[in-house]
Amino acid sequence: MSSARATLRQYFDLTKPRVVALIVFTAIVGMFLAVPGLPPLRESVLGFLGIWLAASSAAAINQLLDSRIDAKMARTSWRPIVVGQITPGRALAFALVLAALSMAILVLWVNPLTALLTFASLIGYAVIYTVFLKRATPQNIVIGGIAGAAPPLLGWAAVTGMQGEWDWAHALLLVLIIFVWTPPHFWALAIFRRDDYARALVPMLPVTHGVAYTRWQILLYTVLLVVVTVLPWASGMSGLFYLGGALVLGAVFLWHAWRLMDPPDELYAMKVFNYSIVYLMALFAFLLVDHWLLPWLQPGPAFELRPAG
Repeated sequence: MSSARATLRQYFDLTKPRVVALIVFTAIVGMFLAVPGLPPLRESVLGFLGIWLAASSAAAINQLLDSRIDAKMARTSWRPIVVGQITPGRALAFALVLAALSMAILVLWVNPLTALLTFASLIGYAVIYTVFLKRATPQNIVIGGIAGAAPPLLGWAAVTGMQGEWDWAHALLLVLIIFVWTPPHFWALAIFRRDDYARALVPMLPVTHGVAYTRWQILLYTVLLVVVTVLPWASGMSGLFYLGGALVLGAVFLWHAWRLMDPPDELYAMKVFNYSIVYLMALFAFLLVDHWLLPWLQPGPAFELRPAG
């Protein structure tokens, strides 16, 4: 029994569960923001399942293709393929099964558009980013971030089929937020782990352009992020509750980015990285509360006048 549990744990680790949890959370928020009130139950549950399986498959493929790099990095040297707990062949079979299940669920019981967008996101991360961009350019995380930013769009498409007038514009605002958030989030980690990336010959920005340049890029992207997070309010998608939360969260992120310019110690970059995760979760939670919970506490007309997106 303990052996079976250990095996399950190894395959679970292959899916990068903490990363996938954040991805799926933003997809769920996209589902709730797509419609007034509760999203349709069947499309929500099956859409969640399909997106989760696809994200897990992409993570497993990423570990398979990056196993040689992972072996040279302290952060990833424990991963199941690297230490021989799961063979490459079994990892590939596992990833393909997850991908097939995901596509079957999304095509048969959600809608073909969500399946197409999810598949494009899977290929974008697991193949285009992992195989080409990661090894080709220090802007890898910027360009590849398009695939990682897609989950809110996938969740939105799952419950609407992108039929509404505002669907594309509002859904893409959520994508834009994650897209701009990704560089300061990941470059903070890259600063702390720059020796690992240099040893693995991965051209991350701190390796190719130095730490000082990367700190400036983090600060500039954080300023841009604060501006972008105001757009849901400016477009009428969200209200003052979200705006207040976004500005407070953004002010804290800016303070961290500014302090990173002259950090108190080497570990401070990881503090910025960890805050960036909390930031994104809290920001999307504010979006959810503002859109769905608060209107129920207001008089009827206030809820009826809100945009569907």
